[in-house]
Amino acid sequence: MASKPRWLPLESNPDVSFVHQLGMSKSWQFCDVYGLDPDLLGMVPSPVAAVLLLFPINEKYETFKKEEEEKIDKDGQTVSSNLYYMKQTIGNACGTIGLLHAIANNKHRIELDGSLKKFIDDTEKMSPAERAEYLEKDESISAAHESSAQEGQTEDAAGACKAFMARDPAELHFTVVALAKAQ
Repeated sequence: MASKPRWLPLESNPDVSFVHQLGMSKSWQFCDVYGLDPDLLGMVPSPVAAVLLLFPINEKYETFKKEEEEKIDKDGQTVSSNLYYMKQTIGNACGTIGLLHAIANNKHRIELDGSLKKFIDDTEKMSPAERAEYLEKDESISAAHESSAQEGQTEDAAGACKAFMARDPAELHFTVVALAKAQ
């Protein structure tokens, strides 16, 4: 059995120019969210199309995840057929998959062309597992991710982010990034 691919991890850095190289309009950008209180949220350009929350996977997260899964198993869950989601089968690809989710779920407002448009159009009618398999074979996104990871620069959803972070108030390893209209 062949092992699943692993990519180099992306650092949490809103300067993810590879999405522009792949075909996302430069009229949109990813930017840091410095805090979730109203004054700091006011610094985020608007409109905001998506928010990505980077969080640690630890015991508290695993406990919450298990509780949510049990609740969904018991009560069921309705998910919009308009939601674009893919499973993660590539190691260290969570950042790129998060970016793809943010962009694909906003394709009606973000101008796309090139490899990114082709990927989203080609996978639009696929299941989450089929999208993951397609991503494993997509050389343009893989190459752009690899290039961005090697650069290595280290330097309306606020309520949901706050609630998520409040479950583990002693944890300091949270990062919030927004996809917003470029200024």
